[in-house]
Amino acid sequence: MSIPINSRLNEPDSVRLIIPALGGFYRTFAQPAAWVVLRVAVGVVLAAEGWSKMLAPMAMTGFVESIGFYPGWFWSPFLAGLQFFGGIAVAIGLFTRPIAFAGAVMLAITYWFHVVNPYGDAFLTQAGVEALTANSELFTPQAARRLADGGTQFLAQVQGKAEHLSLFWTLAMLIFAAYGGGALSVDRNILRKEF
Repeated sequence: MSIPINSRLNEPDSVRLIIPALGGFYRTFAQPAAWVVLRVAVGVVLAAEGWSKMLAPMAMTGFVESIGFYPGWFWSPFLAGLQFFGGIAVAIGLFTRPIAFAGAVMLAITYWFHVVNPYGDAFLTQAGVEALTANSELFTPQAARRLADGGTQFLAQVQGKAEHLSLFWTLAMLIFAAYGGGALSVDRNILRKEF
């Protein structure tokens, strides 16, 4: 049995608003505007992250080869371009689905990398912790507190953020790969076609 879908609202016909008068506002303004804001935010952040890679497109050559992408001289600039130009394309809603899918694959690999290659237990060895304690004037009080355990808590926070952010960005790109750029996109308003 299929649920009838109202294509204008993308909601099952059985869904009713508590305040029906807001239906037009949601349909014509709130939903399209929220979609644009999310799409632009995701695209701009992706492009900003890609900009530093565009400045040194071969910098990731060794890294991409270390995770199995050969030749690194191809993949390093390709991924830099995908991040930078793909972010711009997603932000404006141009070829949104295929570019978002390619970006989602790239970001899923980033997530996988962070999960299987954690940062480790600590920045400092026991000798490092002792040097920190003996030379406390070299560190701000905040840095000394963060490194007092060798950096274990700090690295756990960094690891968690790396995994969570990679997962978040992967899922955000998958949403755009599935649903496209939305009503206010180059795909729909200028090209008048979507993938």
